[in-house]
Amino acid sequence: MKISELIKWFEGWANPAWQEKWDNCGWQIEPGILTEPAGVLVCLTPTLAVMEEAITLQQTGEPVNLIFAHHPLIFGGVDRLCSGEAIGEMAKLAFTHHIGIYSAHTNFDQVNHGTADVLAQWLNLKQVKPIVPTQPGLGYGRIGQLEPAVSLRDLLTLIQEKLQPPELIVSPAEPEQRIRRVAVLGGSGASYIDAVVQAGAEAYLTSDCKFHQFQEARDRGLVLIDAGHYATERPACDRLVQKLSKAGVDWVKLSTQDEDFRQFFRG
Repeated sequence: MKISELIKWFEGWANPAWQEKWDNCGWQIEPGILTEPAGVLVCLTPTLAVMEEAITLQQTGEPVNLIFAHHPLIFGGVDRLCSGEAIGEMAKLAFTHHIGIYSAHTNFDQVNHGTADVLAQWLNLKQVKPIVPTQPGLGYGRIGQLEPAVSLRDLLTLIQEKLQPPELIVSPAEPEQRIRRVAVLGGSGASYIDAVVQAGAEAYLTSDCKFHQFQEARDRGLVLIDAGHYATERPACDRLVQKLSKAGVDWVKLSTQDEDFRQFFRG
């Protein structure tokens, strides 16, 4: 499968036109590789460490020519590229080594089998539907049923086992309360608390929540669970590797140099 064919297939599934106005999905850097056979390194965030991994793989004979990321490389008003700065160095290396960078962000969040669906599947939720529909069958987040209901303690244990976050942060709640209706949204999902409550969720798994958002959740009877941005989105990258392979990409691998930028000191 050529890179142009891969991108056409992917965009037929997760159209970049679905992205939010503030987002930057699609090609970040395309160094003239569209007609080449696709060799894809999938990651959550395109960093210098991931680029160096791709270059090292090239040097050992692997046919890597595309970094396929969830998070955009170019984001938030970049108006110059300078040597010594991360984005400038990424651009230089991309053109020097003919490694493209492509991002699927809010379009991948909405689509079936995207970031939210993968979380729902990992928790084995039933009767799943979007928290906030954006078009028929698609939308942000997912809400579904645990069958049978489990204690909050057991739900937190399941999340810890499945996602292996460095830390779970939870709003005040009784550990033995029964939880049946659960909402999930990978990445920064605290702005959806109202929609989650309106949808009838008893617990909500997401990340990047602030102090007063935990207060709001507690006051509204919702168990808010913050497992971290990396832990809630990385599983979708792993699933994307499988999906690209089934679509016909001959060489596709999950990056081993993807990073969780939050580290926890335990003295």
